Amino acid sequence: MSGQLKYSTLKYIRRAPVTLRRRLRQLFFLLRLGIIALIILGLARPQSGSRQEEIITEGIDIMLVLDVSSSMLAEDFKPKNRLEAVKAVAEEFIRGRKNDPIGMVVFAGEAFTQSPLTLDYGVLTQILDHLEVAPREWDGTAIGNGLATAVSRIKDSKAKSKVIILLTDGVNNAGEIDPVTAAQVAHTFDIRVYTIGAGTRGTALYPVEHPIFGKQYRRMQVEIDEDLLKRIADVTGGKYFRATDSEKLRQIYREIGELEKTKIEVKEFTKYTELFVDYAGLALALLLLEIILSNTYLRKLP
Repeated sequence: MSGQLKYSTLKYIRRAPVTLRRRLRQLFFLLRLGIIALIILGLARPQSGSRQEEIITEGIDIMLVLDVSSSMLAEDFKPKNRLEAVKAVAEEFIRGRKNDPIGMVVFAGEAFTQSPLTLDYGVLTQILDHLEVAPREWDGTAIGNGLATAVSRIKDSKAKSKVIILLTDGVNNAGEIDPVTAAQVAHTFDIRVYTIGAGTRGTALYPVEHPIFGKQYRRMQVEIDEDLLKRIADVTGGKYFRATDSEKLRQIYREIGELEKTKIEVKEFTKYTELFVDYAGLALALLLLEIILSNTYLRKLP
């Protein structure tokens, strides 16, 4: 039998201050509402989805083969000379590629690999920035050597497409390797060669160092073996271009870039995660909190 107290009036009890514990007991109603709401949401089987992309690229391996003979100092390309124009345009070409390994070979009387195939475009642009014409003892135009060196660097690549872009402003007059033979070897390894003849038509100003008067200019005939460059391109399934100024050169590299685009395949899929357990777990936690509080701090005496 529970104890009872009798009061003649309740007006004094009503004036008694409401304790914090009594106020907190009102939270039980909110807890129960929260539990019911979470159970309802859990039964609705909410899900969260995350979209993912799988990008498949078929990269193109590209070797840039650049003539660095002394004739590249001819000042028929603005703003300075042929070599500086080629460096600027080639840098734009490199920065415009994505996921394509690029290497570089330079040639004059001999051919030298400046960079093997790499995705580090920053290193390539630094090499371009420091590129200068070959010293006098290595001067000449060994087109065959330059092409053969590039072929040896790219022939074992597993890429779907292998490309060489060869630029020269002269006639093959040095080296041990015939350019057409090098082109036939390139064709054997399924390497496509784009050739570019760089130089205005007619004559161009060439700087000449005079022992007494210093730097002077001499107007000389521009000689480019276009028939040879066309044959190299035809043998390998490529294309020949003639660049007569800086803007034309920029257009040529842009056109080659369009012809040799990397194939990119994007697959999208969404992964769903069930959130029922999260809502059910939170409802259980609130239920346990109510049980603990109702039997401890917020316990109501009879």
